[in-house]
Amino acid sequence: MAEGPDKESKTEEATEKKVRDSVEKGQLPFSREAPVFASFLAILVFVLFFAENNAVRLGGFLSIFIERADDWSLATQTDAIAIYRIVFVEIAKVAGVLMLLLISAGLAASLLQNTPRFVLERIRPKASRISLASGWSRLFGARGMVEFAKSLGKLLVVGGFVVFTLRAADTRLLSGMITHPMVFTTVIRDVVVDILLAVTLVMTVIAVADFAWSRFSWRRDLRMTRQEVKDEQKQTEGDPIVKARQRSLARDRARQRMMAAVPQATLVIANPTHFAIAMRYRRDQDAAPLVVAKGQDLIALKIREIARENGVPVFEEPALARSMYKQVSVDSMIPPEFYKAVAELVRRVYRLGEKQGGDR
Repeated sequence: MAEGPDKESKTEEATEKKVRDSVEKGQLPFSREAPVFASFLAILVFVLFFAENNAVRLGGFLSIFIERADDWSLATQTDAIAIYRIVFVEIAKVAGVLMLLLISAGLAASLLQNTPRFVLERIRPKASRISLASGWSRLFGARGMVEFAKSLGKLLVVGGFVVFTLRAADTRLLSGMITHPMVFTTVIRDVVVDILLAVTLVMTVIAVADFAWSRFSWRRDLRMTRQEVKDEQKQTEGDPIVKARQRSLARDRARQRMMAAVPQATLVIANPTHFAIAMRYRRDQDAAPLVVAKGQDLIALKIREIARENGVPVFEEPALARSMYKQVSVDSMIPPEFYKAVAELVRRVYRLGEKQGGDR
């Protein structure tokens, strides 16, 4: 039995939640060729702008150091350590610039791809990381073979460009051998620059292609099945069945509150069977009649029944009932366009109450 859905069934693009969870876990697209390209670019910058001056300075120091060997005492261990420190510092001045450029280029290539973030999941110990079977699968599995093929292809392409560049530089190298050493040094530098330019151009194409592929592959691996999308929607928005049940319960509670408010209504407007609107009006408290309940069909009949049981007048006004049912809301005052018609009914209620000696 398969452990999970196959890639053919993952036809839906990843949701924002799936992408966000992947980012939080540190599972981000990363091009391995971008830092390599940045390293070659850093070496090219070093050779173009720093190598010549640093080499001249280091060569001058070493020539003086070798020509005046008698000036350096090696009688004691302290003397040997002092000479070692002097030579090390001079070499470090040259190598330090190159190392600084390489480190800066590598960090820039990584930081520009993704925003730095601390992810505990990436450093948490996992048995699969020390498992021989998992390691063998990573090395010789499908993904490992693809990486090996990419590396081999990259090596062949870069090697081909280097060989082509060296063949074109044969004449310059042979001519430089019979010139002054300083001139020959410049020839060698120019050849090295040509080689680095060729390699850097090739790595630019490879890095751009690998960057685009890493983004595409990451999105492809995040694809989801339709069932996964539905399950995520249920988790995010709630189960539709549960939500429908909640809405039903809310409607029931609202209906119960309406029915409980009907006995305190001043009047009910209805057509014979379909609509009923119960309103309350207190002359000294309300600016306009307030709708306390409304309903259609069975609910309308129930409102009329409760109204009659509690002595609330019911007026059958079909046109007014239909129009008000569409425009009024429960627990809100009636719109101004109904003031005149409802005011006439309210006056009839008050006159009826005065005749009966009551005061609703």
